[in-house]
Amino acid sequence: MLNRPQKLRKGDRVAIVSLSKGILGEEFCSHNLEIGVKRLREYGLEPVFMENTLKGITYLKDHPEARAADLKQAFMDDSIAGILCAIGGDDTYRLLPYLMEDAAFVHAVKKHPKLFAGFSDTTVNHLMFYKLGLSTFYGPNFICDLGEIAADMLPYTRNAFESYLEGSKYREIRSSELWYEERTDFSRAAMGTERTAHRERRGYELLQGPEVFSGELLGGCLESIYDILSGTRYDDEKTVCDKYGIFPEKEVWKGKVLFIETCEEKPAPSFMEKELEALKERGVFEAVSGVIVGKPQDETYYEEYQEVLRKVIDNERLPVVYNVNFGHATPRCALQYGAMVRVDMKERKIEYL
Repeated sequence: MLNRPQKLRKGDRVAIVSLSKGILGEEFCSHNLEIGVKRLREYGLEPVFMENTLKGITYLKDHPEARAADLKQAFMDDSIAGILCAIGGDDTYRLLPYLMEDAAFVHAVKKHPKLFAGFSDTTVNHLMFYKLGLSTFYGPNFICDLGEIAADMLPYTRNAFESYLEGSKYREIRSSELWYEERTDFSRAAMGTERTAHRERRGYELLQGPEVFSGELLGGCLESIYDILSGTRYDDEKTVCDKYGIFPEKEVWKGKVLFIETCEEKPAPSFMEKELEALKERGVFEAVSGVIVGKPQDETYYEEYQEVLRKVIDNERLPVVYNVNFGHATPRCALQYGAMVRVDMKERKIEYL
């Protein structure tokens, strides 16, 4: 059983941490910081920037121990109720030795669970917490969502962020009526401009298998998972992640609902095939009860990805639901690790049980 943290309440202090890329400390991101602080306070929450969170890209790249120290401090500080990741990146695995070998940190995670949220490279942090028995949220983060430079947060994403708050009735997830192109201009000059929006024409798509299935949620960003399994991005990543057992063994996947999505790199279908093959080699598709797949950003390779999924999984009985709003495509929902869900394609919804 996973420990489930309390939701956030008005008056709570929320730590902002840069566990991957340190862009929140750069001048070009200062307007996102201002907007995010304003929106958190409108919810009655008080943002707390940890000691190293705003030290910028170069410092945090060179000092993974500083990033780890911030996460440790956020768990050790009893006045902190929740933790939001600033953004993703690509090397948060470098924090693992400083965290997994710190008995006080491990004890704090197990005995004093706190809400933790983010997506993308944060997949590695989520899987670490899953290993330590904490249920976390693959969903809205600080820069991309609270710091969204449109006049307001995207309504669908705002609803997902509010699932982190006490009193939320976030019981079912349906397809967004709109999807948005990724911005090309994130600058201060673009503040107040709206994203290019499109009416959702397809909604959730059942690619194969039964219309209804259930299980506990487990997954993340496909590129981050592949990096854990293959070590192709950093030479030592697979070794480090294997040492701490970050990727769950086959028996852990039994009966789970796997959720996967592709990142802003928009991997070619041939590369996605390699990523899925890596999961297949670990027996994931033999074990899970079903798969939900995120909408590709900007709908890039939309049809091609479907074909790759069918080809690699190669089991028509395993249900696969496609075009779900989570991860890098906007807007995004929030998926809670370890939460039991019922995926019902008759009603075209994902329901938390």
